Amino acid sequence: MNFKNCVLLGALVMSLLQACKKDKQLPQVTMGLTDQQLNVKMGELLTLTAKSADGQVYTQEWKINDDVSDATDTLKFVPVSSGIYKIAYTATNRDGKFEYVYTVNVGAVMVEENSQNDRYVNKLFEYHPGPGQFINKAPGNFASAGSILGKTGMVTLGAWGGYIVLGFNHAVLNRAETADLIIYNNAFATFAEPGIVWVMKDENGNGKPDDTWYEIAGSEFNKTGYQRNYSVTYTRPTPDTDPIPWKDSNGNTGVVATNTFHKQSYFPAWVTGNTYTLTGSLLPSGNINRTNPNNITSTPFAYGYADNTNGGDRIDIADAVDQNGNKVVLSSIDFVKIQTGIQANMGWLGELSTEVNGVADLSMVP
Repeated sequence: MNFKNCVLLGALVMSLLQACKKDKQLPQVTMGLTDQQLNVKMGELLTLTAKSADGQVYTQEWKINDDVSDATDTLKFVPVSSGIYKIAYTATNRDGKFEYVYTVNVGAVMVEENSQNDRYVNKLFEYHPGPGQFINKAPGNFASAGSILGKTGMVTLGAWGGYIVLGFNHAVLNRAETADLIIYNNAFATFAEPGIVWVMKDENGNGKPDDTWYEIAGSEFNKTGYQRNYSVTYTRPTPDTDPIPWKDSNGNTGVVATNTFHKQSYFPAWVTGNTYTLTGSLLPSGNINRTNPNNITSTPFAYGYADNTNGGDRIDIADAVDQNGNKVVLSSIDFVKIQTGIQANMGWLGELSTEVNGVADLSMVP
């Protein structure tokens, strides 16, 4: 091949490469919010959008903390807990991908501190209820969760596993041979809806409930029907006002039944996926008597649970146990988690759901 032919061949190759390069086009995306550092309140709706800049076709994916959440051009995100979230958007076609990452800071809900309300919890770190007849309205929304900060109010935790995480503005001391906390409720003498209580000491001193949770071992701890490390997965129904299907870690299935008194969706509206899983300890349901459908009863347990005893439940920090069920010695605690403990359909009364009206340091209660 002579020099002239080599030059022509080289020019042809370069032309083909440039044509291929020119034809290659990555996704062109316009983000609705360009600020990648966002501050959001717990329970507040954050809507993120991504639009094609030139009508291109590509696949899309949103991830929240590396978990896939949606595959459309819009993500609706309502944080149920405080903390830092990484939300990543990716658009992909055959030529490559476009990525955009948001860092979302979600602060705890707090009330102002003063000498009159110091005895009550004053911080809300998480509200993650199970499905239920009051969810998506009072007392099953974020406003209700905030109603028990610095005072008494009412919030429901929904079906089994639903929980709330709260904090004090001071360390609650573990006093010798006496109860340390009181959890106010709406229990009756023949109708309790027991919730398991967990406590945490701020061991790392950062003011966040990110250390170790210890379960308060109440009267039913390790009895027949009690189970640790239990979990339930709830599935969004279609239509959304239908009963909520669930499946537990033992392979059992059921539904959170709907009733004629409450016609809204019982599945938390702020859950972005079609399923979510709650984990904790399961309490036995032998205290429930459904013999007479018109007069279903749920008698209180002896001690150690929320929404259990009419007038309020006194909790002793000395009853805390570790993940192996062994007693632990805590000088004080800073955070409390309360979680619905029984999975039960109470007929026309709806699902069994723990309610919390307030949490206080007993050493400061007059």
